Amino acid sequence: MSNSMLAAVLHGAMDIRLEQCLAPQLRPGMVLLRVRRAGICGSDSHYFAHGDCGPFVPTRPFILGHEFTADVVASGEGVTSPEPGTPVAVNPARACGFCAYCSSGRRNLCPKTIMLGSASTKPPTDGAFAELVTVRADQCHVLPAEMDDGVGAMMEPLAVALQAIKRAGSVSGKRVLVMGGGPIGLLVAMTARAFGATPVALSDVVAARRKTALELGADVTLDPTAEDLADEVHSLSGDGFDVILEASGARLALRQAFDLVRPGGTIVQIGTLGTQDVPLPANQLMVREIQFVGSFRYGDIFDEAIRLAASGRLKLQPLITGLFPLRQAPQAMAQAADKANALKVQLEIPQP
Repeated sequence: MSNSMLAAVLHGAMDIRLEQCLAPQLRPGMVLLRVRRAGICGSDSHYFAHGDCGPFVPTRPFILGHEFTADVVASGEGVTSPEPGTPVAVNPARACGFCAYCSSGRRNLCPKTIMLGSASTKPPTDGAFAELVTVRADQCHVLPAEMDDGVGAMMEPLAVALQAIKRAGSVSGKRVLVMGGGPIGLLVAMTARAFGATPVALSDVVAARRKTALELGADVTLDPTAEDLADEVHSLSGDGFDVILEASGARLALRQAFDLVRPGGTIVQIGTLGTQDVPLPANQLMVREIQFVGSFRYGDIFDEAIRLAASGRLKLQPLITGLFPLRQAPQAMAQAADKANALKVQLEIPQP
């Protein structure tokens, strides 16, 4: 096997280059993967647009990408599964596996997590916009042989949505509002419906995204800037929604959530709100006994997400709105930035 590979390397804002890079070295406990399909996440778009992502500032050029499906090529010392040739989706967040959070089943809170395609480490950790990548064997989750590559690459964002629904508690029969109609918000709405929520409403300022939400199964959509929003919410949910999942990352949306949730209801924060503190109506939190919880990445739920997708209860293919070969990564990143028309844009990686 060649010791070089093709990769899309981020050098700075609006500067992503196709380069021949050294292939990653296989180490004990790791597997070497040949990437088949990789999705562009909001964080990838932020790195491309600004050269950084919040507090994460790259200290060198690096390879983006953490939503992907791949085939196992080779196994390092001590690895017995998955075997070479196995199709897998990957949990890109490599927790240490030993701390109190990992031991208690909350690996997503591990302070030593290494994230693929991220400048959260120094130097940055290369990701999956490349022909090859190495991960720890336990990060791999076997995909059904018949699963489409594009759907397989959606398991990471689906895991985000599934984690959020679990953080909300049971949503069966609950009145649910999802704030934000991007890929994560749409997946959250679809997952809420799959788990029995009714009605499921989605709010977004972009009309095209509200239209897409209805096409993907939302019962109703709301314009959060509409003058009659309060009346619409009252007709849908009486004194407010039982559960609100904030997936937009907009400060005004989070503040609005406290006005739209019912007394005793739950707000789940999924969207990233930046690094500055956000004022919250603490009195409402107290006198109305609102439950306000966070949802960060995902727990050990990739296998559950795969089963949910394989069952056919969620139709993920319509969320894939663009497909580009790896060599057209700059064009793919540009299309992914079109929030009015693009949902999930993916890169197809050349196979030998």
